[in-house]
Amino acid sequence: QVRLAESGGGSVQAGGSLRLSCVASGDDYSPACMAWFRQALGKGREGVAAIDRYGATTYADFVKRRFTISREYGENTMYLQMNSLKPEDTDMYFCAEGDRAICTLDMDNYNSRGQGTQVTVSS
Repeated sequence: QVRLAESGGGSVQAGGSLRLSCVASGDDYSPACMAWFRQALGKGREGVAAIDRYGATTYADFVKRRFTISREYGENTMYLQMNSLKPEDTDMYFCAEGDRAICTLDMDNYNSRGQGTQVTVSS
C-alpha cells in the first residue's frame, strides 16, 4: 500500500510563492504517475498538474507559466512550485499516485491520494 504525505502549504499574499512536497512511501513502489489536485469545501475537484516517471508533464490551463511540477525519482518525492499566486488559488492541495501509462488530470486514473495541505492566498 502506497502512502502519500504532503507538506509545504501555508498563507501568502497575492503574488507570493509556495513550494509543496509530496512523499510516496511503502511497498517499494515507484508510481508511474503522480499528480496534484485541489479542492475546497463546496467546490469541485480540479486537476492541477501531473508528471510521469520520465518527466513528461501536464498542466491545467489556469496554472500554466505559474506552477511547475517536478519529481525526485530516487526519493519518490514530487514537488509543486507555485509562483504568482492568486486568491483564487486558495484550496486544499493533495497529491495522488497511479500506474497508468499516460498521466492525466482525471482523478479516476489514480489509485490513492494524500490528506492534503492547505494553501491560502490573501489579496
